[in-house]
Amino acid sequence: MSAKAVIIRSAELSDQEAIREVLLDAYGQYEHELPEPRWFEYKESILASVEGAATKERLVAVLDGEVVGSVFLFDSSEAAYGRPELNIQSPIIRLLAVSKNARGYGVATELIRASAQLARNWGAETLHLHTSDMMDSAVRLYERLGFERAYDKDIMNGETLVKSYWLQLKEAALLQAQ
Repeated sequence: MSAKAVIIRSAELSDQEAIREVLLDAYGQYEHELPEPRWFEYKESILASVEGAATKERLVAVLDGEVVGSVFLFDSSEAAYGRPELNIQSPIIRLLAVSKNARGYGVATELIRASAQLARNWGAETLHLHTSDMMDSAVRLYERLGFERAYDKDIMNGETLVKSYWLQLKEAALLQAQ
């Protein structure tokens, strides 16, 4: 792949198969880190999200004419996880994914930047996400981009601690000089 600009745009219906492929490629790296039944459940949940009605916005990243990344935005913890008790009433990003062959081009950063910009345009003050230690490179990226831990919004998924992070959109360096 040449070093062309990453284009972020709203996903179209015709992007669904490409999004599925990106998600399976990106999240497939965790297949051997999870017990087989848990991986199967996780994979089915990921694939079902491609057409999920609760999504407020789906973004894709295009590099050299190919969809190489995606991210989904939700209005609240109830819409994102069916968990109103988390009391997150601002946008949440889920299933940030970048194809293995497109990593290192800044695709994830641009998807997060576009998500933060959308959230701010919607009038939100914060952008949230949840992740686990299994996704250590993603955690490092989120922290580098200014996300902070929101310990009170953590979730236990079986025996796994799913950590909550949030980005204060007014101060976010990610949204300053572009």
